[in-house]
Amino acid sequence: MGDWLSATGPAVLVTVAIVEGSGPRECGAKMLVDATRVVDTIGGGHLEHRAIETARAMLLDARPRHFERYALGPSLGQCCGGVVHLAFELLDPAQAALLGQRRQDDSWRMVAIDGAPDSALFDGDGRWLLGARPPVFARDRGAYVMQEPDGRRWLVDPVFAPRAHLVLFGAGHVGTAIVRALAHLPCHVTWVDERDDMFPPQLPANVTAEATDVPEALVAAAPPNASFLVMTHSHALDQRLTEAIMARSDVGWFGLIGSKTKRRQFEHRLRARGVDSARIDTMVCPIGLAGITNKAPAVIAASVCAQLLTVWEAMQGTPPAFTLPPAKITERV
Repeated sequence: MGDWLSATGPAVLVTVAIVEGSGPRECGAKMLVDATRVVDTIGGGHLEHRAIETARAMLLDARPRHFERYALGPSLGQCCGGVVHLAFELLDPAQAALLGQRRQDDSWRMVAIDGAPDSALFDGDGRWLLGARPPVFARDRGAYVMQEPDGRRWLVDPVFAPRAHLVLFGAGHVGTAIVRALAHLPCHVTWVDERDDMFPPQLPANVTAEATDVPEALVAAAPPNASFLVMTHSHALDQRLTEAIMARSDVGWFGLIGSKTKRRQFEHRLRARGVDSARIDTMVCPIGLAGITNKAPAVIAASVCAQLLTVWEAMQGTPPAFTLPPAKITERV
């Protein structure tokens, strides 16, 4: 879920509903516009400028819905060459509040493009939660526009919880820089350290801090396919955590801060404890992208976060399908 849930007053949510050919953002990309600020982006350029103007005009005249087609050619001064359809809606405070409470759960929004300004919210299994009761929809795809037999159109908009979960051990300079770098990325971070006073007073919305004397327990409690990043203040603790992570068979990714020398030391100790060589080979140490050698915390954080994004995109799955009778669903073409 994006920062568009941060609205505190009247605002218009702009969603990329249809992309024909090449466009600056994908279907489902969003931008929140209120009287003084813009949150997130639908791709920038003249398209975004025009969309902001339209959204603020809607705020002035309290228009609840708008749907518009934009050709990304000479008239907009953008060279994408495709066509983008944008859905504009006055943000429903009740829906936004419920979505904010459901940040760790999948949800589906439906917004009427034609007719009365209806909207609805469903959970990840397709169960109705709030709003109107629109027709059935397909859950086996991303954002799209569906059309009823009578011609009425609806924006079907998935709001998925972050699929990536990082358990980060260590609240030192590098750990803190990584948390800052991940603050606005699609992931959840469990940040673990023995020292409670190491955590900053304010944490990003996607971060949970855990101060504990038994950090190994957080390894066992992590969900399947979680990513682990170990960078504590103690090599002995790094070793214990590494052994606990190696003992799990469902680790998505594991990175250990350190040099090639540290890796060789840890490999030797792990083999002495009977850890299989193939399992040891999955340990990433040193961490970060090859070719970046600067050791400043912010540089390490940028390199590691880029590495994590590569891993997470490769691991990313599709939500379970929820296919309904085809007679009920007609795609707009």
